Amino acid sequence: MDGGGAYGGGKAGAPFDPISFVQRPQVILKAVCLLFSIIVFGSISSKGYMNDESGKEYCLYNKDANACNYGVGIGVLAFLACIGFLVGEYLFEQMSSVKTRKHYVLADLGFSGLWAFLCFIGFCYLTNAWNKSATPPDGYGVNNVQGAIAFLFFSIFSWAGSAWFAFQRFKQGTDAAFAPSYEADPVGGAGYTSYPDAPDAAYQEQPFPQQQQQQRGMTDFQAPAY
Repeated sequence: MDGGGAYGGGKAGAPFDPISFVQRPQVILKAVCLLFSIIVFGSISSKGYMNDESGKEYCLYNKDANACNYGVGIGVLAFLACIGFLVGEYLFEQMSSVKTRKHYVLADLGFSGLWAFLCFIGFCYLTNAWNKSATPPDGYGVNNVQGAIAFLFFSIFSWAGSAWFAFQRFKQGTDAAFAPSYEADPVGGAGYTSYPDAPDAAYQEQPFPQQQQQQRGMTDFQAPAY
């Protein structure tokens, strides 16, 4: 099945254009989500933990290990997903099957919407834990944990925007699938003529003109009756 132009993509088999590729809203937003995810899990992994007096490591988010694990986990999974979706965007133009494009768009829509929600949950969770935390000695890791919270907040909008563009792409493909394949006649338009190039639309040639002409000729040459 030819997927040329389906779901907002170009025709299958068209040459790859790197300029138009990097200008796609989906690619730009996925790159932004990728950057934010690196900042989130990188900030927590590097200075989100500290050792207490006994040498035991604890999370700076109110000593809640689940908070640190949540931030790192959501960041790593978002990083891997962004790489996968960027590869999918690169291959999107080569997908000749409309069903394959549809499944990819639905996967993008579902994951982006879910991750926007999870980033919102993470932002609320980490913010609440940090507000209950004591200030670390010498301000160790404060910028990192606050930065992770800030970029979780930014990630909400980047993933929500990605979901919105995926929905628009899905809607475009659905509208194209159910579009009529014919053009309706205009209301009150002129009727059809017997010949397309006839100068007079009301004129129609009588059927079998040659046969009627022969009958008239036979009548003219009949012998007179005595």
